Amino acid sequence: MFRSRSWFGGGWGRPKNLHSLEHLKYLYNVLSRNQTVSEHNRGLLVESLRSIAEILIWGDQNDSSVFDFFLEKNMLSFFLRIMRQRSGGSSYVCVQLLQTLNILFENIRNETSLYYLLSNNHVNSIIVHKFDFSDEEVMAYYISFLKTLSLKLNAHTIHFFYNEHTNDFPLYTEAIKFFNHPESMVRIAVRTLTLNVYKVEDASMLAFIRDRTAAPYFSNIVWFIGKHIQELDSCVRNDADHQSQNRLSDLVAEHLDHLHYLNDILCLNITDLNHVLTDHLLHKLLIPLYIYSLSSNRRRTSSGEVGIQGLNKISSTPKSSQNSSPKLHDLSNGKVSCVVALFLLSQVFLILSHSPLVQTLAWIILKTDRQIFENGVDKLLEHYEKLKEKQNLEDEAMGSVNNSDRESTGSKENIVDEQTSINITDEEKQRMVPPSDVAGVSNFPFLETVYEALDSTENDYAALFALCLLYAMSSNEGITPDITEQVLRPKKSFVSKSSTTSKDVRYTYNNYLVEKMLHIIILSCQSSCRVRLVTLELALKLFVQLTICDGKTVLSEPHKNMIETARVQSMALLRNFYKSEEIFLDMFEHEYCDMSKGSLNVEWLCMDSAILLPPTGTPMTGIDFTKRLPCGEVERARRAIRVYFLVRNLVLTLNGEIETQLPLTNPQSCVQIDQALDLSITRYNSDLIACTIVYKDGTKMRRFLVIDILQLILVEPDTKRLGWGVAKLVGFLQDIEVTGDKDDSRCLHITIHRPISGASTNRIPLLNAKFLFDDNIRCMAAKQRLTKGRIKARQKKMQHIARLLEIPGQSGPPSPAFAGQGGTYTRSSVRPTRLENRVLFNMSRGPGFAAPRRESSPGVIHRTDESIRRHRDSESPSRSSSKEILKKDIKQRDNSVNRIRSREGSPRMPRPRSEEIPLELIKKPNSIIDMAPKITIIPRPQTPRTVIESEPTTSNDHSVIVPQKEVMKTRVSRETSFMDEENEDGNEESV
Repeated sequence: MFRSRSWFGGGWGRPKNLHSLEHLKYLYNVLSRNQTVSEHNRGLLVESLRSIAEILIWGDQNDSSVFDFFLEKNMLSFFLRIMRQRSGGSSYVCVQLLQTLNILFENIRNETSLYYLLSNNHVNSIIVHKFDFSDEEVMAYYISFLKTLSLKLNAHTIHFFYNEHTNDFPLYTEAIKFFNHPESMVRIAVRTLTLNVYKVEDASMLAFIRDRTAAPYFSNIVWFIGKHIQELDSCVRNDADHQSQNRLSDLVAEHLDHLHYLNDILCLNITDLNHVLTDHLLHKLLIPLYIYSLSSNRRRTSSGEVGIQGLNKISSTPKSSQNSSPKLHDLSNGKVSCVVALFLLSQVFLILSHSPLVQTLAWIILKTDRQIFENGVDKLLEHYEKLKEKQNLEDEAMGSVNNSDRESTGSKENIVDEQTSINITDEEKQRMVPPSDVAGVSNFPFLETVYEALDSTENDYAALFALCLLYAMSSNEGITPDITEQVLRPKKSFVSKSSTTSKDVRYTYNNYLVEKMLHIIILSCQSSCRVRLVTLELALKLFVQLTICDGKTVLSEPHKNMIETARVQSMALLRNFYKSEEIFLDMFEHEYCDMSKGSLNVEWLCMDSAILLPPTGTPMTGIDFTKRLPCGEVERARRAIRVYFLVRNLVLTLNGEIETQLPLTNPQSCVQIDQALDLSITRYNSDLIACTIVYKDGTKMRRFLVIDILQLILVEPDTKRLGWGVAKLVGFLQDIEVTGDKDDSRCLHITIHRPISGASTNRIPLLNAKFLFDDNIRCMAAKQRLTKGRIKARQKKMQHIARLLEIPGQSGPPSPAFAGQGGTYTRSSVRPTRLENRVLFNMSRGPGFAAPRRESSPGVIHRTDESIRRHRDSESPSRSSSKEILKKDIKQRDNSVNRIRSREGSPRMPRPRSEEIPLELIKKPNSIIDMAPKITIIPRPQTPRTVIESEPTTSNDHSVIVPQKEVMKTRVSRETSFMDEENEDGNEESV
């Protein structure tokens, strides 16, 4: 054992403390004895390099003598010597060497230690070493090492990497060679490294980049992006069946990465670099490939035709069947389909914010006329530069004009902001006027293409991208208002009055574009349209920007009438799906909650590659519901609901109103968890039922069940206040499921589902337990109240929806969900008025309710009937007619008695109205009732709660009149006391 440890184990003289200077000395001896890499010692070298990194990191934080020894022995030279060897196993050791350097530079915090490592120029020698990059592992660790070094760059450390005397910068020049590497991780690392280099404020280093590398590097980036775009366009053209979604998604994500990288460079505000990069983007990518692809479809049409009628057929039309003009659709000339061009330009304006770049692009799209367009890209940019210089001179001249001179000049003109330009000719000025009609649009080729793409008669394939482009340009912060004004935003002008010095404000907007938006909105309200929900929502967002200025709408009356037409049509569309089934109410609330999560994010929309493919109606593609056409009756109903919500929100926004009728359930009027409730009031006391909740795990909990108008509440008695309770669980009655227990008549199985909310679509039940009541009477009462409460809650919400949709015959009080918004809500405030008296004692009452039961005795008549007949006799004009009436009443009474006898052997059915005691005769103070049959009161097991004074009655069996002061005590159950409300209603109705 001793000999094995000493000679063959390599452990002779090895210190026990691994994190110490002695251990580093030991590792130095190991490297000194193994300077040549072989298959036998490569494992030992790898372990030694790993241990050296650990000791150096430890010494950086604890012992400075570690780095002193490391530099004294020049141990980095061993690293270089190992890398330069071509013997067997050197590649394996190089991987560990790069990993060691990466870990070392990433974890060092002391600047002095960092300076020690970067001295002697060994790091630059490692960077320029010719590694075997065919090995993926070597490539990964090498590029990671370069990126780690770039994170350490600052004004002090830059001189260790950039040699001003030799004009050499190996860290940057070696890294940008991999900008087009097939591996995405390598490309991302290169972009990160270049951004870290550009952030360093060193004039000599930035001058080196501008003069030596900027032009070729940016040129290569532009070429690579253009090639990538053509590949993306080819994928869109050849994937009409949605079979290559993953490949298309990767291409779109890569294009987004390119744009974000370019925007990061431009946002650094390095003037020289921005000028070079902007020039390359405009001349070689954005104008010739992106913008000029919009005009390719225009050239294919005849001179008399205005439009891109075949815009949506580009991807599906074979290339051989199209016009054979080599300038239009030949991919070798850098043209892509119009749909792809609109999509890419939308991403450009949503991501890039460099003002000189985006303003140039916006001006070319919105204000380039046909004559300048035909001269080519270079002439187009030259013309824009001339106009910009003239505009700057005009602004300077206008700024030097005295205020008094401007006021006198403005009083002579009708509109102040339309003064004659100083250095711009009338012809050039006329070209800059934004178009507002069809005739004017035809002179602007790019804008005309965008406008005509908004035609959604057949489908909204191109319209969605045109809307994205217009919205992106209107919301881009780098574009000044003078370019988008009157085209994408309302124009505010001051009109001077001739008689006074005051001025009126006049608002104008793009009438042509607004009518395009209105056409999409009205078309979306049709049942057979092929406009997706995302297109409608984006059109509404853009419509609001076009028509609202200074917080108020500037729409003309004809356009307001069109909005009202869209509102009526959206309601008519939804009425076709209005049904009494439960699924409609659930869909209505779910769609509202889903839309309440937030408005459409256009930037996220343009990240989705699925919208690049033709619209589909099947959910099997995995595309979101709002981004495809509906499939089936249920999805058509969902679409109609969302269209109604969107149009309704537009109307409220234009009118400056706030939504007060949605959602259907107002959270402010609902009971919340841990809220204290006064159980003595009628709202809660009438439906208070004691029960024991048995959970799935066997735990039991004693609670009181309260059934409110819309909610089921489990209450725990409050220990501080008598008669009060604390709500421990709250659920909506419309979301409960109640089933009885076959084995125990005192049990109910109740499931309370989680309410639909915009925060989460998870509908895991709030409670799924067994409710055990004291007896079967209370159990039956609870089941009946829950079932009826669920039905009534859903019916009231459906009635509220009917009122929103203005369905005839549904006018009435608001839903109880909004009771807290208008005034105090009570049950009687929403109870509809009935013309006829309802049955007081029906079979739907709760179990345990006391009811008078009459034993049949033939030939016995109530004394109240005699008093009624006497009253009729006194009012009758002749005695013979009163006798006939008396005989008729006696005959009707006998017939009712005979009907009761015939049913004694049959199942019990509801009594006729004539067999019940009218409530007004029981509670009337001085009425006399002749109870001919024997009346008994079914006893109640509950404690007495109310005392009702009975009227004096006469019993034919005993021939005794009961005194008037005799008291008839009734026991009213707390569970079934809601029937008292029905009795009170019956009394009011009879009055």
